Amino acid sequence: MFNKIINSKSKTFMMFCFCFLWGVLIASLLELKLDWVYIYFSLFILFSSLIIFRENKKIRFCLISLFLIILGLTRYQLAFIKNEVKEEKSNFLVVVSAEPDVRLDGVRYIVQDKVNKNKYYFKSTLYPRYDYGDELEINCKLQIPKSSENFRYEMYLARYGVFFECKNVKINKISSGNGNFILQGIFSFKKIISQKINNLWHEPLASFMAGLLYGYRGGLGELNEIFSQTGITHIVAISGYNITIIVSILITFCVQLYIPRKKAFWLIVFGIIIFVLFAGASASVVRAGIMGIIVLLSKQTGRSSKIGNVLILTAVLMVIQNPLVLLWDAGFQLSFISTCGLVYLSPLFVQVFKKVPEMFGIKESLTSTMSAIIATLPLILFQFGRLSIVAPVVNILVLWIIPYLMLIGFLATVFSFIFFPLGQVLAWIGMVGLKYIVFVVKFFAKLPFAAIDLKITWWMMIGLYGGIIYLIIKNRKYKSELVIEELKN
Repeated sequence: MFNKIINSKSKTFMMFCFCFLWGVLIASLLELKLDWVYIYFSLFILFSSLIIFRENKKIRFCLISLFLIILGLTRYQLAFIKNEVKEEKSNFLVVVSAEPDVRLDGVRYIVQDKVNKNKYYFKSTLYPRYDYGDELEINCKLQIPKSSENFRYEMYLARYGVFFECKNVKINKISSGNGNFILQGIFSFKKIISQKINNLWHEPLASFMAGLLYGYRGGLGELNEIFSQTGITHIVAISGYNITIIVSILITFCVQLYIPRKKAFWLIVFGIIIFVLFAGASASVVRAGIMGIIVLLSKQTGRSSKIGNVLILTAVLMVIQNPLVLLWDAGFQLSFISTCGLVYLSPLFVQVFKKVPEMFGIKESLTSTMSAIIATLPLILFQFGRLSIVAPVVNILVLWIIPYLMLIGFLATVFSFIFFPLGQVLAWIGMVGLKYIVFVVKFFAKLPFAAIDLKITWWMMIGLYGGIIYLIIKNRKYKSELVIEELKN
């Protein structure tokens, strides 16, 4: 009886979470900008109705659901409250408010105005380079970002709270150390690590290793396109997959040290948090960390049926923090859906690949790869319009070596601080693995059928996800029937 009550409350809570997400999604799709008078009036009517019908459970449930939908609409609208700025040439005192995005063709900066707290975006040359927390005097022409036919550029920047970009910018550095001291320490340490990695490997292998260790993608050059063609971009982006590898390495250490399972769980969670901070604690990294902890929690409790509730709650918390990620952040969507795939599709593929040998982790790689690929495929076809035919094969050939490369890269970097020649020896070993991956992806990327352009509509995407959900439900029902038959016998 108690379990039924708990389950009932859990389902109600999840329904309320969905209502809030629906509100944000509706506002995002329609790009609603409602007058605040209507919002206040609607909330007043709802509160009044809740008081009047507080004894009627059905009406109360509907009113609370509607209230949460309106809250979702309101949260979306709050994301666009900003000070008015004219599109004109101006001088500003700003502080670099995010870790600079360093690429081969220059550096991207997000800065915050010290007076009105508006955020601006601009591109600059590789040198001179500015760091997080630097105070700058900039002279530029402010413009509202303009979208192209296939890319909503203004919404891409709006995810970061940026509604203006600076053109023809001139920069004069005033001072340093004006940011959060914890983030400044993390970013400074990361620069030291980056220098060590550049000393141990040459480009683009140095950027490749940095991508494996903490998600850096600035110096990959043509490898970015090749990784995209072969469907392994996720290995050089901080995603749930990278977190899973870190979790696996930490579990191995805990097992070797005979640490009890419950204590090991908290040590691994702590390790994920440290990694998230080291990687910069950006929205994408935090998201990957949360998703990794969720998957770990599902394995710890052995109750994947309840992990869906945690996933939805996590999505709600992240959307409350930034409502624009729900529709305009492909990374958020891919992380969320791939995690769902690992939780709900993996059991199905375990049955499909039950005869595949466990050697070198082939079975586990194949299961997790196919689960993530199938789960994210409709979204990838809708968002990017590219289908990688060779992705399953390339992932199987590559994924098995990634944990070893991450471990070797980590040890080589650590030992380079203690005794550089020893770090170099490990780096040479790691270089063999890096070159192996580059050889594999280049070979498959050259195949004429490696990737094809295939764009689908939003209703086709929904139809495909409907089919995937049907398969999951059908598989669960089939397993339940088998259990009942076994109990009867």
